Amino acid sequence: MSRSMRILVVCGAGASSAFVAHRIRHTGEARGLELTVHAGSESDLPGSLDPIDVLLVGPYLAPRYEKIRAEAIKRGVGVALLPDTVFASQNGDEALNLAIYAFKSRGWAELRA
Repeated sequence: MSRSMRILVVCGAGASSAFVAHRIRHTGEARGLELTVHAGSESDLPGSLDPIDVLLVGPYLAPRYEKIRAEAIKRGVGVALLPDTVFASQNGDEALNLAIYAFKSRGWAELRA
């Protein structure tokens, strides 16, 4: 990666996404990756999409995921819906793996949208 991958984790109010963002940050450091990870809430969208590469959406927002996903794809942002297991996990491996996959899949998602 030539620059830091910018990740935003969102949930309903932003509280649980802060824990996930923290775990992703630590896991990324352990893997030697350059990451910028922030937590936010649904109310931060879509305004906070422009400066990021990947949007990770909490499971509580699943009913609105397709709308959020469409907006992210329009802006060239990789997006993934996080499973419940990510919020229960003690590490950030699963969430970081999803973020990397979403980042690498951005072009493919744009073609399908």
